[in-house]
Amino acid sequence: MSPAAALVVEPLTRSIGAIVHDVDLAAPLSDAAVADLRRLLLRWKVLFVRGQRLTATDQVRFGRYFGDLTPAHPLQGGLDAEHPEVLVLDSGDYALGVGDRDSATSYNNRWHTDVTFAAAPPSASVLVAKQLPSVGGDTLWADLVAAYASLSPGVRQLLDPLVAVHDARRTFDRFQSDDLNRRRVDALTPVRHPVVRVHPETGERALFVNPVFTSHIEELSRLESDRILALLYDHVALPEHVVRWRWRPDDVAIWDNRSTSHYAAADYRERRVMHRVTIAGDAPFGVAGQTRRGGVSERSVS
Repeated sequence: MSPAAALVVEPLTRSIGAIVHDVDLAAPLSDAAVADLRRLLLRWKVLFVRGQRLTATDQVRFGRYFGDLTPAHPLQGGLDAEHPEVLVLDSGDYALGVGDRDSATSYNNRWHTDVTFAAAPPSASVLVAKQLPSVGGDTLWADLVAAYASLSPGVRQLLDPLVAVHDARRTFDRFQSDDLNRRRVDALTPVRHPVVRVHPETGERALFVNPVFTSHIEELSRLESDRILALLYDHVALPEHVVRWRWRPDDVAIWDNRSTSHYAAADYRERRVMHRVTIAGDAPFGVAGQTRRGGVSERSVS
């Protein structure tokens, strides 16, 4: 893409997901192109680019256009010493069958927003398809802004002031194979996030709970919390809020982790390998911490 060329965008749904055409992510991008990509990511929440032959170095460089990168994962190492930011997602490592590396069951086939068990969850991620099964292995993303907006006003009013606890310790049993990893998991401290998060750049309100990391809603009984969370999880996954991506080799997906959740379909038995880099984020704030200046929210303690 020449420095002056405009990005060609193909929306996939009314609110979430768009394909970006005629851009080479392996090459350095102009400031204008980066600004366009950042703007499009805020608008569409997930961007897809076909046929990008990215090395790990290319992927790290591209990811940094969106902000500082985090280590690969709080409990996992990176690709290698040169690329500690690149997380390898290999279905052979994560299958949860009966000793069968080709099991079609994976811990990733649950709706989740990445690393919400951290005080400052990631702002975005860049995922590259390295090896794919011959059929299956799609990824789905849900629009948490649209999910919030389509709730009735009374339910939104109920949710706006609520706070939920996020706790990863019960989720990461697979890491507890030795004393070191068990100590790492045990050291994960539960955190509090608003049930309705205000996006720090757009000011949009989004649901910010997920069945993988959200433990409960504070100040509610367990029954009340469980029933409300179950309602929200079902609502988020409605097809009207979801885009589904059928991967091809070397495809790239970039998503805003502040306004989406995602689900990796485990409908395959061949190996599936993806590389991910993650962009650092900041502490979520809710409606009580929202002020308006020119239509953009600013953070305050809530």
